[in-house]
Amino acid sequence: MQNNIRKIGILTSGGDASGMNAAIRAAVRYAIYKKIEVYGYYEGFKGLLSNNYKILSNNSVGGIIDRGGTVLYTARSEIFKTKEGLIKAKENLKKSSIDALIVIGGDGSFRGARDLNDLGVNTVGIPATIDNDIYGTDLSLGFDTALNVIISLVSKIRDTASSHERIFVIEVMGRNSGELAIRSGLACGADYVLIPEIKVDLVKISNAIKNHREGKRHTLVVVAEGAAKAEEVASSIKLLVDHEVRFSVLGHIQRGGSPSAVDRVLAAQFAKKAIDFIVSGGTNAMTAISNNKISIVDFKEIFSNTKTIDKELYDYSHILAK
Repeated sequence: MQNNIRKIGILTSGGDASGMNAAIRAAVRYAIYKKIEVYGYYEGFKGLLSNNYKILSNNSVGGIIDRGGTVLYTARSEIFKTKEGLIKAKENLKKSSIDALIVIGGDGSFRGARDLNDLGVNTVGIPATIDNDIYGTDLSLGFDTALNVIISLVSKIRDTASSHERIFVIEVMGRNSGELAIRSGLACGADYVLIPEIKVDLVKISNAIKNHREGKRHTLVVVAEGAAKAEEVASSIKLLVDHEVRFSVLGHIQRGGSPSAVDRVLAAQFAKKAIDFIVSGGTNAMTAISNNKISIVDFKEIFSNTKTIDKELYDYSHILAK
């Protein structure tokens, strides 16, 4: 039973992540298949406040599955966070007779969706953040693509590091989470991984590097931006090891690029689950994947818990680097 859903809105919010466009495409086409009209709001909640939308068709989302970023754009809105802003957003949705809103983004975006739900707007989130730090889901859109981008870049850095017998410190994203650093470090064969969840001991690391330098043409240190700054780590190691150390900050290049097959398929699965959830009368939750199964997780559960790193995987990456 369709629960009288005739129109839904969709927007992307927060940092862009590869796979957002694939999710938009899948949501629009599956919704149309379900006889539901889709309104795409530009620049996230900012567009919701200014009523900046376009009715999306099958043709309008054609050719975007392999594009990074988001065709609906994204922007921050401090006004939306106020009571007046939330009421304005609700009024705009009501004027267009929108029955539910899909929000593609991360934790902050979902809090906005939760606040709208508290005002009576049906909302569902699709997790999309390269940090992969949202509780309740094994993967968020963009994480796998970002990992592949990092792996490609670090492989190139390794070539130079080995040729010149250098120590390289590589900074990846992850202000509050070491997920990207751990998994990219493991996948790249990094010698050391520094993450915000575990206190950084540069003296210990420098001594270990000195003890293992003999016979090694290169040493790679992957550091999450929330743990330390690559330049500072490189300077400290150089001082303690007395060897040439270079650093590289990968920055926003990690966000871009055509989404991986994993992110494209996951985007399609999340979109279908979100639409089916809305049609069934559901609200105030996000789509998720756990143990390879697509599910729904309530926003309350997400906000009352914190996703933790896989400490065993972190330790294992260092065992393999010895």
